Amino acid sequence: MKNNIYILLAILMFFACKTEQKIDKEVTLPFFNSALFTPEWISENATNYKAIHKIPAFEFTNQEGEKVTNQTYEGKIYVADFFFTSCPGICPRLAKNMGALQEIFKNDKDVLFLSHSVTPEKDSVSVLKEYGIENKVNPEKWNLVTGNKKEIYTIARQGYFADEDFVKTQDEDAFIHTENFVLIDKKGRIRGVYNGTLAVEKDRIIRHIELLKKEV
Repeated sequence: MKNNIYILLAILMFFACKTEQKIDKEVTLPFFNSALFTPEWISENATNYKAIHKIPAFEFTNQEGEKVTNQTYEGKIYVADFFFTSCPGICPRLAKNMGALQEIFKNDKDVLFLSHSVTPEKDSVSVLKEYGIENKVNPEKWNLVTGNKKEIYTIARQGYFADEDFVKTQDEDAFIHTENFVLIDKKGRIRGVYNGTLAVEKDRIIRHIELLKKEV
């Protein structure tokens, strides 16, 4: 009798694991819980589900002079990045590719965009406003934000894991310059990381956003 019970339990565990793997990896995106960006597929009934990393609370000012907080993005899927308006290198490409995504999701109320200035002492509201006009930024869809430098750098490193060099050096004074686009789900969790300078990444981001839209 005991042997039969053990066999039955083994069969149930086998199919449970198989089902969980299929659901996690074929239907949903992974979560990213550290700067190592190791993908983790975590089911809702897993013991560590509630401990999944979330973007911490924030408050910045956008190109319209309006307050932007995590409540602004609550219940929304969004793509975030870090830039500065005087950047002659990767930032124009980041803006171009983010703009392409903005155009694709222009009528989708569930998808937004967020760009943080890493030189907030130079990128005032008026500077961001002009930059937004030059890059056809729709303030209803895409916030360009400035604010306290320390707060921006802290959320970049501890919230979005956006500073690869900081992982190695732990130098808080180092300038943040990253090409990453970070995909955030409706609950404020990191679900994808992409090279924002590459146009080919656009299709992958679109596909992943559509996957997130199916989640409850």
